[in-house]
Amino acid sequence: MLTVSDLISPAAFLSVVGTVQDANPGMDGGMAQRIASEGLKFVVAFAKMPDVALAPSRVVDEGWHALILHTKVYEELCASLGDFVHHYPGYDPDNYDPLILVRTQDAIRIAGYDVDEELWGAPTGDQLIAVSVKCQHSASDTGPIKPMPAPRPPFRDKP
Repeated sequence: MLTVSDLISPAAFLSVVGTVQDANPGMDGGMAQRIASEGLKFVVAFAKMPDVALAPSRVVDEGWHALILHTKVYEELCASLGDFVHHYPGYDPDNYDPLILVRTQDAIRIAGYDVDEELWGAPTGDQLIAVSVKCQHSASDTGPIKPMPAPRPPFRDKP
């Protein structure tokens, strides 16, 4: 099986792990590494199968978010994979294909990686960890997850 250490530099990986921890105060470093690793695997799987409806679990989405925040690392990763994986935030967490997480895990295995199955739970209230985003995301604007309208109006207090 392949390892994510082949995808980005060790320093970049540790920085992504730190970003996962920053978004989740008190998170154990080992858990943050697992989440960052699954986020990387998701990006690889989608880059290899862009026409398949895939999505990360809410927990794995934390790793994807952290990776995206490292824009240069993310850009270089996507370039090395041959396809830029865009991020479409979903606004309806109840509107998702129940098999999408199974399909995504299968795509990760097809890409040559093991899956950390504990991190791939459905978007329900009983998550393995508390995550900063309470929605389901997709790498495709045509998938079963409804993309958030863009641009979103800024929040304003009422007068």
